[in-house]
Amino acid sequence: MDVADRESVVTFTLAGILSGARRCLPIAISGFAIGLVFGTLAGQANLSVAEATLMSALVFSGAAQFVVLGLWDSPVPVAAVVFATLVIGLRHLLMGAALAPHFTKLPRLKAFGSVFFMADENWALTMSEFDKGRRDGAFLLGGGLVMYVSWTVSTFVGGTLGGALEDPARWGLDFAFTAVFLALVTGMWKGRSDLLPWTVAAVVAVAAHHWLPGQWYILLGGLAGSLAGLARRGA
Repeated sequence: MDVADRESVVTFTLAGILSGARRCLPIAISGFAIGLVFGTLAGQANLSVAEATLMSALVFSGAAQFVVLGLWDSPVPVAAVVFATLVIGLRHLLMGAALAPHFTKLPRLKAFGSVFFMADENWALTMSEFDKGRRDGAFLLGGGLVMYVSWTVSTFVGGTLGGALEDPARWGLDFAFTAVFLALVTGMWKGRSDLLPWTVAAVVAVAAHHWLPGQWYILLGGLAGSLAGLARRGA
């Protein structure tokens, strides 16, 4: 096997799972604070603890779940909830496309089973691992499992505590989301070459948030930044 063949091999090992879990543990701890907020707000939206916990276990998307809470009413506007979740989740198409060159080399069960646990945070760390030449697909699964458990358990705890966390901002928990993503952005910065796609993504996202209803700014910002990155590489 020559050097090119060795560099294209993608493994899936227990060591990769443990490495992903270890790297995502600090993020999972921060995510626990976000889950407490979600569980509390879900209770205020008249969801039972069981319903909120089940939502976190099945959906596993903080951004989508917070948006859904804003739409939650009686009767539940099913079409609006499904559409909002779809729009926010479309960014996973871009994330999945970035993983495809590596994950298509894995057995389908391992690839698709891991992608279920894909979130912004463990995806970003996994892409960083691949960029450094460490191509163990189980890294995504390990990080995702830690985050999944943290998110689901924290939702349950937040819903159970309820009144004790009636105002999450009082405890500074509302900043946890921002802190996690600032840490990820800092870790993914590769230098001045990233300035163009990041600027384009930010400008398009802000403009879309201002001019378009709903959560289209998430998808459009990500798509614009990706296209700018492709254009930069082709230049």
